[in-house]
Amino acid sequence: MDIFGDKWTMLIMRDLLFYGKDSFSEFLCSDEKIATNILTDRLNVLLQKGFVTKHNAPTNKSKFLYRPTEKAIELIPVLTEITLWAEKYNPAGAPADIVEPLKKNRNKALQDLKKKVEERFRFE
Repeated sequence: MDIFGDKWTMLIMRDLLFYGKDSFSEFLCSDEKIATNILTDRLNVLLQKGFVTKHNAPTNKSKFLYRPTEKAIELIPVLTEITLWAEKYNPAGAPADIVEPLKKNRNKALQDLKKKVEERFRFE
């Protein structure tokens, strides 16, 4: 709870793992409108705790990209369970593109999400 006890950290992880956002500017564009100082703080915590790594963008050395670590990828089942719980009590607030595959075949949906993250971020 020290790491994930606030909504912003969970939303950053959601955006990283479910939607492939990986830059500061992409995280800022989320519907929830996180403040820049909070985003900076939460990304630094995730970096210090080993959930993300930080790299220079290949085409713009002044831009940083965040990549999930294996530790972060192992949160996918936890985040999907929270998403399913949220959908049960607030159907309009849960992303259908995540919820529907989970309802049809949870194991396959989890495997597909993990594969998508690994392909996006090219894990070796």
